[in-house]
Amino acid sequence: MTARIDGDFVVFLIGMRINQPLALRKWLGVLRAMPRMIRELHAHPELGFLGAENWFGRTSLMLQYWRSPEALMAYAKARDGAHLPAWKDFNRRIGSDGSVGIWHETYLVRSDGHESVYINMPEFGLGRVGTLVEACGDLATAAGRLRATR
Repeated sequence: MTARIDGDFVVFLIGMRINQPLALRKWLGVLRAMPRMIRELHAHPELGFLGAENWFGRTSLMLQYWRSPEALMAYAKARDGAHLPAWKDFNRRIGSDGSVGIWHETYLVRSDGHESVYINMPEFGLGRVGTLVEACGDLATAAGRLRATR
């Protein structure tokens, strides 16, 4: 299978790193903030959030898909949303004390600049937020899938 999605979109990677595992009270609060934000985003599709996948370990990663960079930035700055209070709380309780690291990367993806393949996989990633189609014919190879988006 391969994924199709209409238009440009944003891939947003965000995560945390537990630098001091015994500082449970520090990193547990950071860890608990993200599920609140994801519930809020799923409840309000008009905010432009398309979906996410999550991995947890000492360094955790959440892969998010957004309709546009403007939607992502608007959510980050929204005074009535869950993100801004969580960000302020992180800076107040942890800041640069070194106990917990946080990071993110943002990628703007053109409608003609991506390809994907899913073999023996449930709906996942772009295949979950877009539309899955059979990867056959011209879509059977990465080069063919990239050509098909142009």
